[in-house]
Amino acid sequence: MKKQLLIITTCILLHPIVFAQLTLEEIQRKARENYPLVQQYELVEKTKEHDLSNANKGYLPQLLLSGKASYQSDVTKIPVTIPGIEVSSLSKDQYQVVLELNQTLWDGGETRAKKEMIKQSSEVEKQKIEVELYNLRERVNQLFFGAILLEEHVKLNRLLQDELENNYNKVKTLTRNGMANQADIDAIRVEQLKSEQRNTELSAALDAYKQMLSIFIGEEITPETRLIKPEIVLADFHYINNRAELRLFDVQDQLYDNTRRSIHSVSLPKIGLFTQGGYGNPGLNMLKDSFQPYFIGGMRLTWNISGLYTRDNNLKQLDVNKQKTDIQRNTFLFNTNLQISQQQNEIKKMQRMIASDDEIIQLRRNIKEATRIKMENGIVSATDLIREINAENMAVQEKIVHGIQLLINIESLKTTTNN
Repeated sequence: MKKQLLIITTCILLHPIVFAQLTLEEIQRKARENYPLVQQYELVEKTKEHDLSNANKGYLPQLLLSGKASYQSDVTKIPVTIPGIEVSSLSKDQYQVVLELNQTLWDGGETRAKKEMIKQSSEVEKQKIEVELYNLRERVNQLFFGAILLEEHVKLNRLLQDELENNYNKVKTLTRNGMANQADIDAIRVEQLKSEQRNTELSAALDAYKQMLSIFIGEEITPETRLIKPEIVLADFHYINNRAELRLFDVQDQLYDNTRRSIHSVSLPKIGLFTQGGYGNPGLNMLKDSFQPYFIGGMRLTWNISGLYTRDNNLKQLDVNKQKTDIQRNTFLFNTNLQISQQQNEIKKMQRMIASDDEIIQLRRNIKEATRIKMENGIVSATDLIREINAENMAVQEKIVHGIQLLINIESLKTTTNN
């Protein structure tokens, strides 16, 4: 029973620790899901479905109901008089109601081109959303690594406070033995107060960064939440460019191709079946002055030749737009490749600097320990020791900064190439 209680107690204690952790990938995923712009994906998809449904209705039979009442100044007459036969003339007021049914057999590919344009236009809108979400990833990266850097500085500052506390106690002992004075104690105490102020500044800044990250992901990140620093994986860092802008340019090219087909299809003839049912005076028998039903059926060919007037200009304008897209693509690739090259060079530089940081820290630590021994022997003052402590602390801070900068550059390169 005691063993079971121990296991349950351990699980309860560990539960907050296990779940109070967040990786960069988790934060990016949650930020993307919580970002209001993502909701436009669903709207774009619904719009595409409605437009495609309307386009498909172009193949359905089309009904047209029309009516007409007219009065004309003259009517058709037979200019022949036959003895004993009276031929009445038509009425000058005429009435007609017609219901016409049309069924398209071939529309020159216009409906098919229209449906493809709807699909490609939807993809263009989605890729534009992806391009805008690229900025979200950059902003999240900045906040995440800013918080990571602040956390490292907080840890380092606590170590500095512990070391200052130990040296403060040692100097007090030396003072009682006559090997140091009150000025040495005051000098260390000043550094302790500065370290406490530094801790207040760092903690406040860290809380602000976590609060901003909380807003992005839509859930609270408490001060106790641990942000998991990504591991540095040795690689050549040569990524394939998978940016959403490139897919946007490709989809725009496909849209231009479909638009070209649509322009050609509009200027082609259309073939369909039709039937008319009507009731009017006169009917099909123009010589019968009375209301009568009638119907007509057959095949119809229509050709709007006026579409040929503007076709060439429309195609030329389309070519101009495609050339603009090509220029935008080339400009984007030029700037992105330049940015990738700079980031790769920064990564190599940070790797070289980190390689020498450990040696610098060890040398600073040796100098600090030698200065401490000198102070304990009354050769140097506490001020000299504080200077060396700060120098070692600064060397450690520089290593931390270099490590975070290396992570930032690696993640920036992955973001630039969308990997």
